[in-house]
Amino acid sequence: MKKLLLLALTLTMFTATKAQEFDFNEVSYSPEQTSFRLFAPADAKKVVVRIYKNGQGGKPQKTVRMQYRDGLWRADVKGDFLNTFYTFDMGRGECPGVFAKAVGVNGRRGAIINMFQTFPEDWCCDQHPVIKSPADLVIYELHHRDFSIARPGAQYPGKFLALTEPWAIDHLKSLGVNAVHILPSYDFGSVDETHLDQSQYNWGYDPVNYNVPDGSYATDPYDPMCRIREFKQMVQALHKAGIAVILDVVYNHTYDIEHSNFQRTYPDYYYRHNAPGTNGQTAYSNGSGCGNETASEKAMMRRFMIESVKHWYNEYRVDGFRFDLMGCHDLETMNAIRAELNKLDPSIVIYGEGWSAGPCALPNSRLGMKANIGQMPGIAAFSDELRDALRGPFSDDAKTGWLGGTPDCEESMKFGIVGGISHPQVDMTKVNYSQAAWASEPTQMLAYVSCHDDMCLVDRLKASVPSLQNSQGSLSQEQTEELIRLDLLAQTVVLTSQGVPFMLSGEELLRDKKGVHNSFESPDSINRLDWANLEKYPQVFQYYRDLIALRHHHPAFRLGDAHLVRKHLEFLDAPAGVVAYRLKDYAGRDDWRNIIVILNANRQSTTVNIPKGMYTVVCKDGKIDEQSTSKIFGRRVTVSPQSALILHD
Repeated sequence: MKKLLLLALTLTMFTATKAQEFDFNEVSYSPEQTSFRLFAPADAKKVVVRIYKNGQGGKPQKTVRMQYRDGLWRADVKGDFLNTFYTFDMGRGECPGVFAKAVGVNGRRGAIINMFQTFPEDWCCDQHPVIKSPADLVIYELHHRDFSIARPGAQYPGKFLALTEPWAIDHLKSLGVNAVHILPSYDFGSVDETHLDQSQYNWGYDPVNYNVPDGSYATDPYDPMCRIREFKQMVQALHKAGIAVILDVVYNHTYDIEHSNFQRTYPDYYYRHNAPGTNGQTAYSNGSGCGNETASEKAMMRRFMIESVKHWYNEYRVDGFRFDLMGCHDLETMNAIRAELNKLDPSIVIYGEGWSAGPCALPNSRLGMKANIGQMPGIAAFSDELRDALRGPFSDDAKTGWLGGTPDCEESMKFGIVGGISHPQVDMTKVNYSQAAWASEPTQMLAYVSCHDDMCLVDRLKASVPSLQNSQGSLSQEQTEELIRLDLLAQTVVLTSQGVPFMLSGEELLRDKKGVHNSFESPDSINRLDWANLEKYPQVFQYYRDLIALRHHHPAFRLGDAHLVRKHLEFLDAPAGVVAYRLKDYAGRDDWRNIIVILNANRQSTTVNIPKGMYTVVCKDGKIDEQSTSKIFGRRVTVSPQSALILHD
């Protein structure tokens, strides 16, 4: 008993006093020696580090027993081991440690490399795009394979380098997005990198090595430097185009428990537990829905997350982070991450899912839930209120929303349009999911109608809007025209809202995924972008492009300040199925004095009263023209079915 108490006291003292100093540099190389250190239990019977010639197979060149000192297991191995591989083993199986910065194929062994040799040409001149406010962003979420695997003429389909190719950069720049959110790009477990000639697919929400790019997106997964260099080349190319890079990070769970680097180096420390079951076995909390849930509130897990995001910023120069299931992480950790990143660059973007996938071992009041966003300055969350008001609930693909004629969705849309803040004209008792405004500033709310994790917009409209449902699986010309009208209307709501707009890649191509709701491991035939749609539906891309340009050109749509939104955004009385508002008095020092936005989901033309004046029409009937000379005078305007009308004086 005394020994157990001493061990517990030692761990508590170490984590309390050392965690804030520990930087997870588990391997330090010099030509004279390589130093290894590992956070593992003090009472481990035997901890060794093994050095291998290759990233897989073969016997170790050297096996060195580590010594416990000052809260860490340590070993200094004499000699030059550059470009070799290593593993740690404390009795539960070999692994690269929790903070490997380079790995061999499939991430089974860490690699000892010179990071300077991974720098692309002119890497020293790389510059982060200037992000004055998150409100200025238009975020484009993509999966590396989806985006490029079926692109005609792509030199590197499905790879990091695809985003360096002129066609990719030209498409993104022409569309007007200025931030690319890449789905998980660290080393994940579900794709076998030794068989990339075989058909394999996954989104990558199954982390193995959090701080190394995944080898399946590299041209050579066996070369530890290749994936690192090519990831940096991707970042560099996007930065040159003025496009920020936002990395999807999944710290809330690991691929599994038994084989994870966390469990193999310090059993049960990094995971949350419920009370043991009747058999006395450890019961792991499962707020992630993936069989485990990491313990962000523990000192070393918190430090791991902080050092990890700093590593991605410092080494790879990413510009922001999207936290998967942020509602699993404790508030203190999220705020500590924000504070540490502020020291590096306050413009680094942080947002996440303000929910978990199940009950967590900590109470919701302590977690990064959407309702607690007000306690996390500088951190944003997705608005499922706006998403589901537009197209219907996440829980039922067949139910429609405002776009399909469901009544009483307008108040939830208004809440999304103002950016999730309190507004005197938004009745929170009529808003879905939230009875109180949760954002302190509009930049704390992401406005969106679809993302990777759900039906894409086209599929959802086909599945839920009564007039688009067709048992034969194909749409008539009339139905296709209606589908396009509703698609454009949905994105008009998103891109004229005061939150941070977010879109799924391919929506500008009228993307579909054959009706698959959760395509995380579906084949390329389901997930790939159909680039032929650029020519098939040119009006869709043109509208998206012009709508994004409208937002960029007019600060009234991106005020970025709750006080200014309440001062300048005024909702107008409108009939059912219509939301109308005015951005008044040169909002945001806009060139236009008053801007009126009218959004009509009805299947018939609708008349709306507006303040009397002479207005220029810049958006009508699915077309946007900022240089328009078309005029409207009076107090009443008629809006075409399923479309937006935008005017200014």
